[in-house]
Amino acid sequence: MTSFSFRPVAALVTTALLVASLAAHGQTGSGSSGSFPAGSGAGVHSPNSPIAPLQERADALSWSLLTSVKTKTVKNRILPVFPSDVQSLNAKSQRVQGFMMPLEPGEKQKHFLLSSVPLSCSFCLPGGPESMVEVKTKTAVKYTLEPVVVEGQFAVLADDPYGLYYRITDAVAVK
Repeated sequence: MTSFSFRPVAALVTTALLVASLAAHGQTGSGSSGSFPAGSGAGVHSPNSPIAPLQERADALSWSLLTSVKTKTVKNRILPVFPSDVQSLNAKSQRVQGFMMPLEPGEKQKHFLLSSVPLSCSFCLPGGPESMVEVKTKTAVKYTLEPVVVEGQFAVLADDPYGLYYRITDAVAVK
């Protein structure tokens, strides 16, 4: 096993999960071959979740496409290997649909993660970095347990210091 872990992503996600848990309870202020490392994979929608799974939208990127990434080990680090159809999304305006994972307390969010599956446990990673997109919006988006769609400049991240694979910036909420 390599010395790399998904700790930076886990730290971001743990923060997001805790903030989302507080928000949901009204307590906020204003792969390579073989097995995946812990905290990776596309995420699983819990059958016990009171939140319905995402319905695919023709106008938004498919999570099956985004989660098709593989990994490779380079100098004790696990790095993503993106298929060409994922690489072709880089530096283009894209829409992404997912469940909000706030990174800061508050009813409105300008920086959050979108996950392919809803949060079902405040202490669990909902999936690996391929099942999340970091979002930075132009204007704040109200936190909700319902799926949201954002559109903005999409980035495919080959070697992000936080271990993320995708980021969307200058995003705006889409109905």
